[in-house]
Amino acid sequence: MTRAGVALSSSDAYDAIVLAGGTARRLGGVDKPALVVGERSLLDRVLDAVAGAARVVVVGPARMTTRPVTWCRESPPGGGPVAAIAAGLREVTADRVVVLAGDLPFVTPDVISALLDAANGQNGVLLLDADGRDQLLVGAWRADALRDAMPAEPSGARLGPLMTGLNPVRLGLQRLADVPPPWFDCDTEDDLATARGLT
Repeated sequence: MTRAGVALSSSDAYDAIVLAGGTARRLGGVDKPALVVGERSLLDRVLDAVAGAARVVVVGPARMTTRPVTWCRESPPGGGPVAAIAAGLREVTADRVVVLAGDLPFVTPDVISALLDAANGQNGVLLLDADGRDQLLVGAWRADALRDAMPAEPSGARLGPLMTGLNPVRLGLQRLADVPPPWFDCDTEDDLATARGLT
């Protein structure tokens, strides 16, 4: 397995699941991952963060992206994040998997590396925001631990109990004054305007 022509050890290798199939109700039902921040779509910005993944699985309707990805859909479409993660896991082959929302304009490869380092030997790790809250869709996991924790019927299941039930490590990152927070997501028009103002 290689990354940019460099051989990866099994301890380095990871896959990524990016959730990009939500309804974006607070944004009027637009195709949120396709919205542009800093001349790139939100989805492409997230894909840049996981450029080191052996395989990137995007759960949602297929769109144009700047990087090659594997597409899949949750069952049923709109079945929620747990159903989306379950669908993504069926395409994952690496032992470790990064799980990200598709609307994180400021997540970076350095953040992904920090998550993977913190998850070493653990079921997983969740990023904490500046207020110490779990960011349920910014984490790295043992793929088998996630598979084993999946409910028999993932559609409509709650994400919080699934992720926190695996007793993940919590990772807090030092906030730099001139760097937007990696957990910032774009749920509303105000969020989107803020993100665009920070790029």
